[in-house]
Amino acid sequence: MSHHPNQFDLFRTRRFLPLFITQFFGAFNDNLLKNAVIVLINFHGMKMLGLAPELMIQLAAALFILPFFLFSATAGQLCEKYDKAAIARLVKQVEIAIMLLAALGFWLHDGVILMSTIFLMGAHSTLFGPLKFSVLPQYLRPGELVGGNGLIEMGTFVSIILGQVAGTVLVGADDSRISIVLALLGCALAGLAAARAMPPAPPTAAALPIDWNFARQTWGIVRHAKQSRPVWLSLLGISWFWFLGAIYLSKLPTYASEVLGGDATVYTLLMTLFSLGVGTGSMLCEKLSGRKVELGLVPFGSLGLCLFGIDLYFATPPHPAATLDWLAFIASAGNWRLMADFALIGVFGGFYIVPLYALVQSRSAPEFRSRAIAANNILNSLFMVVSAAFAAVLAANGVSIPTVLLIAALLNLVVAAYIYSLLPEFLMRFVIWLLTHTLYRVRHHGLEQIPEHGPCVLVCNHVSFMDALILAGAVRRPIRFVMDHHIFRTPLLGFVFRTARAIPIAPAKEDPHAKARAFDEVAAALAAGEVVCIFPEGKLTFDGEISLFKLGIEEIVARTPVPVVPMALCGMWGSFFSRRYGKAMLSWPRRFWSRIALKAAPALAASEVSAAALQRTVSELRGDWR
Repeated sequence: MSHHPNQFDLFRTRRFLPLFITQFFGAFNDNLLKNAVIVLINFHGMKMLGLAPELMIQLAAALFILPFFLFSATAGQLCEKYDKAAIARLVKQVEIAIMLLAALGFWLHDGVILMSTIFLMGAHSTLFGPLKFSVLPQYLRPGELVGGNGLIEMGTFVSIILGQVAGTVLVGADDSRISIVLALLGCALAGLAAARAMPPAPPTAAALPIDWNFARQTWGIVRHAKQSRPVWLSLLGISWFWFLGAIYLSKLPTYASEVLGGDATVYTLLMTLFSLGVGTGSMLCEKLSGRKVELGLVPFGSLGLCLFGIDLYFATPPHPAATLDWLAFIASAGNWRLMADFALIGVFGGFYIVPLYALVQSRSAPEFRSRAIAANNILNSLFMVVSAAFAAVLAANGVSIPTVLLIAALLNLVVAAYIYSLLPEFLMRFVIWLLTHTLYRVRHHGLEQIPEHGPCVLVCNHVSFMDALILAGAVRRPIRFVMDHHIFRTPLLGFVFRTARAIPIAPAKEDPHAKARAFDEVAAALAAGEVVCIFPEGKLTFDGEISLFKLGIEEIVARTPVPVVPMALCGMWGSFFSRRYGKAMLSWPRRFWSRIALKAAPALAASEVSAAALQRTVSELRGDWR
């Protein structure tokens, strides 16, 4: 069985750990500074220009988001044109200067200076955002991309909650504010030290001319991102997540105090549960996805966001008679379901967001990847502003906070259905993921033999109607299957194979034109660098043995000489989808979550391919395990 290292092994590599530390301390400092300023406004009477405290807090949030509108396009260009590690070091040097300015603001208790530093830290995050996500495909191998994204997301949400707690505690630790100043400077210096350890990340578009007109460039990168439908819809999906997140995060303080009757520690508890949930879901993505970009997790995550968001409304308890701290809140069994909902909303949010980021990274052209992430930041900011306006309109019309959160969960159901109708690939991958993870435990042997890039043909024995789904769920690259045209009439499988752009084929005696069209389409797919899979037996086995391989594979490689990878499925004979007990799918299922294996042998050059030789190789690969 091929061995894959654990995603946590990335922490032992220079190509990941310095980036993770740099990102962690940057996000920590963002939230440390913002929360400290909010506490000064709320509890220590800091004023600015005679504004009311509530307005100042809203202004602080707006000042942090504004740079994402103004500078994201420029940030994306800079990250394409220059070495990303060099930019990271520059950004961290600027962060130290910002923290020195913040130290002056804390010393003088000056609201204008501190608000300016929030704007500057927003600009700092605007520049670092495209960098951290676009550099991952340069540092990580394809099989590490999901795990790396999961760890980055986990670290970000953990740093957010730690930064918020630290900001609340440290700003009140001493009147001189020396504790908060030392923490801010210490984190900035730690981030710089980590950035200096990042390995080089050469520019992906060194000749790109920088367009400093942010309005023209913003529109330009958004328009460019729309050229790839999967990337564009993924960007919209990510932004929708932040729309929902902004509603939860903006309503959570008031929800904790006015609805749940809790003090500040209850708010911190719920934030911690949500953040740890996102971190946990992000880390689990690698295991659930089999180390590849698994789009099937996106509908799974979306469904969980809907279900637990709706349940949160019904789990909300009556307002208690007295104010509760976090210990008293936990001690009440009536609150456990609500706490579970917050944690699970976070977990399924992780399932939802990580594959989308990984898809944007893997399917964006390398020379546009940073700008695609910049477009994502612009859309995120826009969606968060719309979210704030949406929540404000509902509040102005007297809608209660639990009802606002319920409306958000129901809206997610509608938006998810719309996005998946536009890009059925998400739902197709969900069906494959669900079927292959509930019916079987699949062991993989030698799948690294499949080329990471370029055209190739996979050939495999044909035991059941699930064979293609097993392969699609196991192989990292998208596969074009050559399938009997009758299978497209099966409701569920027909949807899956049409969405996967399977190639229908019919026997020559039944429809010679259909067979010719199929071979033309196979040649076109291989010419485009795609992976094609055929089952050379041309039918399901009736006795569990491998039938004679037909000569179609020889015709394919004679027309388009590409490598051929022999593969074997083991353990599928006797499943509900095989013909062991008569017609497939008509007998009562006899086993669930059964152990099967998918094996691959080294690729053969086109000149070495023959149907008979491939049949012998697949038979040896399968062995006696039918």
